Amino acid sequence: MINDINSQITKQLSLFPNYPQKQLIKPSPVLKWAGGKTQLLSEIQQRYPTQLRQGKITTYLEPFFGGGAVFFDVYSQFHLKKAYLFDKNPELIILYKVIQNHVDDLINQLSILEKAYLSLTPEKRSDFYYQTRKIYNTFDKNIDGNNYTKDWVERAAYTIFLNKTCFNGLYRVNSKGNFNVPIGRHKNPRILHETNLKAVNKAFKIAEIQHKNFAEVLNYVDESTFIYYDPPYRPISQTASFNAYSSLDFNDDEQRRLKDIFIIASKQGALQMLSNSDPTNYVDDPFFDELYKGFNITRIDATRMINSKGNSRGKIREILIINY
Repeated sequence: MINDINSQITKQLSLFPNYPQKQLIKPSPVLKWAGGKTQLLSEIQQRYPTQLRQGKITTYLEPFFGGGAVFFDVYSQFHLKKAYLFDKNPELIILYKVIQNHVDDLINQLSILEKAYLSLTPEKRSDFYYQTRKIYNTFDKNIDGNNYTKDWVERAAYTIFLNKTCFNGLYRVNSKGNFNVPIGRHKNPRILHETNLKAVNKAFKIAEIQHKNFAEVLNYVDESTFIYYDPPYRPISQTASFNAYSSLDFNDDEQRRLKDIFIIASKQGALQMLSNSDPTNYVDDPFFDELYKGFNITRIDATRMINSKGNSRGKIREILIINY
């Protein structure tokens, strides 16, 4: 039955050789990621530059790639010739380079992990989880994420496994860079999503994926580029912190340096959008209003989904800053 349906779909597609088949299976984020933009896509989509819809934008840049929801959405909707995807988290870069270069090997590793984990009792699952986490934390934290090797397949598989089985999908490391999230309570976690991994692999064929600082975007911008920035969010209260997902600090000085890059890229002709937290959620703090004075600032409602306390998840305002 399934084979007959697939055969009919293939036959129909052959009648339309120019149909953009990359849109048949839309890629989506591989990981649950702090600050991920899947839930805000409808708001972000409304604010894509007109030039993107007109086909005048052919290059996409995202210097804080994270989960990549916006890239996957833009890739699925519009014609891009090239994408530059950067992040300072080496585990993300390692994972994405493995998907780009050896997705079938990654799928095989995840299949083994999933079958092994789901076959265990809750007690044995806990042992399996913490042993895997222990191995994961032995990997070199100072690795050159731009010097790709197939040996990273196992490491990438562990990144996905831990993300799918840890508490609330939280990615958190300590000051030494060690992943320290406890096991979650998932009864039947989906560790392997083969169809999506292959869709992401296809999307990454137009991408250069690099372990780089956000300032590197200036080497790639011109009038045909669209940049989306999703930096570590500025804390919106004394007890909140959006920087716990990396051992690297991103303080107000870094926010100001990012603003300088935003201004320079604007002068070079790039169309840009930037997301961040809204400090006015709890106090009268016009930090971003003053920092990006002269640009378009919009406030939108968002739901904080990743928090150690369930009652701390809920509606908050975020900001979108655009230069067009």
